[in-house]
Amino acid sequence: MEIEVGELLTEKNLTVACAESCTGGLLTSKLTDIAGSSAYVKGAVVSYTNEIKNSVLHVKEETLKNFSAVSEQTAKEMAANVRQILNTDIGVSVTGFAGPDGGTAENPVGTVYIGVSGANGEKIQRFKFCGTRTEIKNKAVEAALILIQIYLTQK
Repeated sequence: MEIEVGELLTEKNLTVACAESCTGGLLTSKLTDIAGSSAYVKGAVVSYTNEIKNSVLHVKEETLKNFSAVSEQTAKEMAANVRQILNTDIGVSVTGFAGPDGGTAENPVGTVYIGVSGANGEKIQRFKFCGTRTEIKNKAVEAALILIQIYLTQK
């Protein structure tokens, strides 16, 4: 999937930046596994803590307080803000609970929000994955790549 996303970004002459929390940079790593990816991957922020989400990605304190780090609102701000901060065409965010701890009744372990922001608007999606911490992280990355691909092929 990362090859297809890279080809679409190249074909459309677009750049991407990632804001990752629960995936810890795995999405960016997948994107940059492809030779020539420096033409379309501008950078990433691994914002594992709320402090970094706020101070580096400018996610509002009110958003983190009122909705939490694992929310549609936070994913939306992360994607839009990384796009602006790193001056890219597309911003992608991943935030969630990979486990084995950290979930809530509303957002149990395995809950992941993925956001894509670009000139065609924003798309935020909630996922519920099962498995080990590593499996959840890998599933989140695959889902993010699929969302980027869908975003890039929308008319």
